[in-house]
Amino acid sequence: MKNYDLTEKMNAIRQVIDAGPFHDNWESLSEYEVPAWYSSLRFGIFIHYGLFSVPAFDSEWYPRMMYVKGSRAYQHHLETYGPQSEFGLKNFIPMFHAEKFDADRWIDIFQKAGAQYVVPVAEHHDGFQMYKSDLSSYNAYDMGPGKDIIGLLKKSADAKGMTFGVSSHRLEHYFFLGGGREFDSDIKGNFHRGDLYWPSEKGPEDFDAIDGECSPSEEFMQDWLVRTCELIDRFQPSILYFDWWIQRVELRPYLKMFTAYYYNRAAEWGKQVVINYKHDAYPFGVAVPDVERGQLASQKPYRWQSDTAMCFNSWCHTVDNRYKKAKDILCDLIDINSKNGTMLLNIGPKEDGTFTEEETQILSEIGTWMEKNGEALFESKPYRIFGEGPTDIVEGGFQDAAVKEFTSEDFRFFAGNGCIYAVALRASADGEYLIKSFARKQGNLNTQISGITCLSDGKQVMYDHRPDRLRICCQAGGEYPVVFRITL
Repeated sequence: MKNYDLTEKMNAIRQVIDAGPFHDNWESLSEYEVPAWYSSLRFGIFIHYGLFSVPAFDSEWYPRMMYVKGSRAYQHHLETYGPQSEFGLKNFIPMFHAEKFDADRWIDIFQKAGAQYVVPVAEHHDGFQMYKSDLSSYNAYDMGPGKDIIGLLKKSADAKGMTFGVSSHRLEHYFFLGGGREFDSDIKGNFHRGDLYWPSEKGPEDFDAIDGECSPSEEFMQDWLVRTCELIDRFQPSILYFDWWIQRVELRPYLKMFTAYYYNRAAEWGKQVVINYKHDAYPFGVAVPDVERGQLASQKPYRWQSDTAMCFNSWCHTVDNRYKKAKDILCDLIDINSKNGTMLLNIGPKEDGTFTEEETQILSEIGTWMEKNGEALFESKPYRIFGEGPTDIVEGGFQDAAVKEFTSEDFRFFAGNGCIYAVALRASADGEYLIKSFARKQGNLNTQISGITCLSDGKQVMYDHRPDRLRICCQAGGEYPVVFRITL
């Protein structure tokens, strides 16, 4: 087991903070500005890959639920691997080979789908690091695959011009494996910093609480800070995504320290960076807010992100994943983009490092649509209104279980290249599209139109621009969104 001098690491972090230009207080950190390059992002790929990919059952929370009596994962574990006292989480490490993992192939697939950035999970709640670390031996380089998964993805993304970020879910590790202390399992006795099972405390009843029970210890929060700063120094990511629980009031001094450290390091590198957060963990304006498995109902003057998964039931690969349809993912992507947001779409590779046929097909279908229609998203900005239509968007997280039934009356708008792009989220059965917002006198488009092109085939279409609506006639069929480029 590796060990390190915590005081020495904390002192080194303090030196970077004290050197400025950002300091660890909200007043200083509020001077942060979202970089211009981030405003151009529309579509990214999230990756959940780790020890949970070995059992491939239930969800990425298998490492926790296998120690929760009565749970589906607990029973599956008993029946498949035996008692947790004889086969625990650590026993999955030798089974994690990643023998077919190919970072270049992954990045190629993502880029062909139209993705501009990639954010792999560097450490999930289970505490197993997916990168070479100086702080713990429980990582994918020293154990299991014997590969620096994050480092290899970073190298490939940089070489291929893809924006690279990392995701840290470390803080939740404080309680994630705590169920193993409730019965005879391999999580018993005393563990120390650097151990996979340290500290395995009893978890909170309310995971979203900002204070109260299950208060993380000072040592654990300092270790969290040191680990997260190691990610920054090792990979110089352009984006750092945090999962929930960093909203804890106890963590705030350390969260401010981390933020000042990251922004100061970025200043040293001569680049601008982004932090994604949830649950109001940051004061508004200090970082970029994220909505998990959900969207916003209206257009915002600030940048935001939605992270969601290809599957309804899990973020990682499981044998019974239920996949979304590519057309529905595209509709959500377009809706998010029209409201000044970007989508981070998750993929869950199999243990060997390959993707399922379903995941490959979804990315292929998205990429095919992007080849013909991508200019509406990537060469534009949100229009002054996001769109129109009868289908309501429920604002907030965890709303994607209900598939939205968009119609050919649901439009989303963008502007770029001196044009306006109108995206019908469903093709019209009769080939007629009526856009009320673009009425000639009563709407937002009181100007002359010189032509309208359907991007799917590049052909000019018939239209009629009247005082009460813009009528477009186009027989573009299929189940995917239809994009019209309106040239003024």
